[in-house]
Amino acid sequence: MQELNQFYLTQDEPNRSCLLALKHIIFQQGAEIRETVKYGMPCFCYKTKAFCYLWTDKKTKYPYLLMVEGKHLDHPELETGTRSRMKTFTVNPMEDLPLETIQTILNTALDLYRNGKISC
Repeated sequence: MQELNQFYLTQDEPNRSCLLALKHIIFQQGAEIRETVKYGMPCFCYKTKAFCYLWTDKKTKYPYLLMVEGKHLDHPELETGTRSRMKTFTVNPMEDLPLETIQTILNTALDLYRNGKISC
C-alpha cells in the first residue's frame, strides 16, 4: 500500500487529483475490484485478473487508462498506438472528466471478465 500511496502523492497537480478521481471511478464499478502495483504503476484487478492500469503519458504528461484487453474493446476514443493487445484512454487533467465515457469503457472491459470471455 505504501508504494501505491507514493505513486499518487508524487504526482503534480492537476494530475494527482485526476488520477485519484479515476481511481475512485474504477472502484465504483464493482466490489470485486482490487488495486495493486505492477510494473511500478497502479493496477486494477477484477478478482485475480488485471483489467486496467493508471499511468501518465511521457510526452503530454496527461493521465490515461490502459485497458489490458483493449483488443476486445471497440470504442472510438480508445487508442491502440503501437500495442497489439492493450488500448489507452487519455484524459485532460485540466478539464472535467468524461464520466459517462470512462464508465462505459470500464464496464465494457469488466463485462469481458464477468461474462467469461476472459477467464478470471
